[in-house]
Amino acid sequence: MQDHPYQAKFLDCWSLMGTLLARTERVRVFPDVACLPLRPPATMAKAAASLGLMSGGRFELALGAGAFWEAIGAMGGDVRTPGQAATALEEAVEVIRLMWSGERAVYSVGEHYRLAGVHPGPVPAHRIGIWLGVGGPRLLRALGRSADGWVPSSSYFPPEVLPGMHARIDAGAADAGRDPSSIVRAYNVFGGVSDTPSDKMFHGTAEQWVSQLTELAVETGMDTFVFGTDGDDLAQVRTFATDVAPAVRAAVDERRGTGARA
Repeated sequence: MQDHPYQAKFLDCWSLMGTLLARTERVRVFPDVACLPLRPPATMAKAAASLGLMSGGRFELALGAGAFWEAIGAMGGDVRTPGQAATALEEAVEVIRLMWSGERAVYSVGEHYRLAGVHPGPVPAHRIGIWLGVGGPRLLRALGRSADGWVPSSSYFPPEVLPGMHARIDAGAADAGRDPSSIVRAYNVFGGVSDTPSDKMFHGTAEQWVSQLTELAVETGMDTFVFGTDGDDLAQVRTFATDVAPAVRAAVDERRGTGARA
């Protein structure tokens, strides 16, 4: 669920996520991605742990370093350079993990965030994954070292650039002695499902979608797909859920023996 607090027509992301979790039993929910400059990480950690507890462990946390800086500044958030935004995101991951640690008091001193003996809690019901919506070399390697997932968007990072970005994540994981395959690779794909074939990527029939997503999973290493429709068309969401997602899982399973989560 997108988190753009400065968009006048958008309801608050966190309020919507709580409502969605309360009205469902199996759906997993995450902010895609949380706007870090307008969401203090210690407070966000508490909100995430609370949603995880109340939903029976159906919440994950995805973070973004920030974009649309003019709008963020207009809402009172810090306007950061790319380097500052990267540092703040790295610090935020540490702060959030400390807030979930269950320790009596935690401390952290960074350039952008500090904890001065705060009593953290509640402890999450499950190990909440921290996913990052990042694309630069520095943060991709940092993701590989310490985060649980990557959630880029097709509108910013087309399929042809994904292999090189995976390589940077894998290098970061190797630096930290981590198994790169333990990192979730979720791809936000925005487009439309219809009865009419199309030459445009992420548009066309369900069969075209199945072919495209299967190739992405097998050839570029993405293991999860998050579908965003043109115009928030509920009928397309249903078609994706019933005709595309199961077929992609089956096709990927057949080709490489492990299913993609679509």
